[in-house]
Amino acid sequence: MKLNPYLAIIIAATIGGSSGVFIKLLELPAGTITFFRMAVPVLVLLGYLRYKGIKLFRGNYRIMMVASVLNASRMFLFFVGYLYTSIGNAVIILFTWPIFGALFSAIFLKEKIPLRTAFLIGLAFLGIVIMYINKEISFGNQDFIGMAAMLFSAIMFSATAVIFKKELVNYSRTETIFYQNLVGSIAFLPFLFAGFPVPSALQAGVASLYGFLIGIVAFLLFFYALRKLKMSHYALFTYWEVIAALFFGVLFFQEAITLNMVIGGGLILATGILLRKQKTSN
Repeated sequence: MKLNPYLAIIIAATIGGSSGVFIKLLELPAGTITFFRMAVPVLVLLGYLRYKGIKLFRGNYRIMMVASVLNASRMFLFFVGYLYTSIGNAVIILFTWPIFGALFSAIFLKEKIPLRTAFLIGLAFLGIVIMYINKEISFGNQDFIGMAAMLFSAIMFSATAVIFKKELVNYSRTETIFYQNLVGSIAFLPFLFAGFPVPSALQAGVASLYGFLIGIVAFLLFFYALRKLKMSHYALFTYWEVIAALFFGVLFFQEAITLNMVIGGGLILATGILLRKQKTSN
């Protein structure tokens, strides 16, 4: 029986929204979690690519490796973000990436920014400002560190998305996922042994499960839905991840949803949805 594409994307977005729960409950350093998140997809996909006889490091692989370095950095910041601030704050700031994606597309892909898009980007930045209101701007403030880390993670994610979008015509989605995670799986290997605390067998098992669910299952479901749905529908349903993450934050950690989150987050998410709908209608 074929899976309904709408159900596929909801399952994938729910898995993505569960990231904060895994990260906080694992109680491991950001570098150690980053290793598991990136190494598991690489090992699984390496075996698959070898089985299929697909040659590695072909084509314009150097630019793919640059994107992989950026992706490794953004994943580390992603985990720092979730470790230092609430799940709600982290996931809303994460979804600023379509705004930065629009900016980078204009700079690197020479896509024009219409006046309406510029207005929406301005609204999104207003949302970011509102999210930061009442936050002490200090490296001693965990909320500030977490939100800043997630903001830089979103910026890097949008940059890698632009690179991968440009190169996707030359590589399969499986190869793209492999490249996304390759550098990080190597660079963060020392954290497995040097990090403190050293992960227990249970922590290693749960972290591996997390890496498999997010790095393989969620991506495959997202790609399956992308093939079946209109882009406007696909883009809209990906925002289920925010709802799922907020729900998990309240359910597992009794996180409060503040007025700043509602107003600022509403502006950010509405902007992201409108930007994606605008792109698909052009």
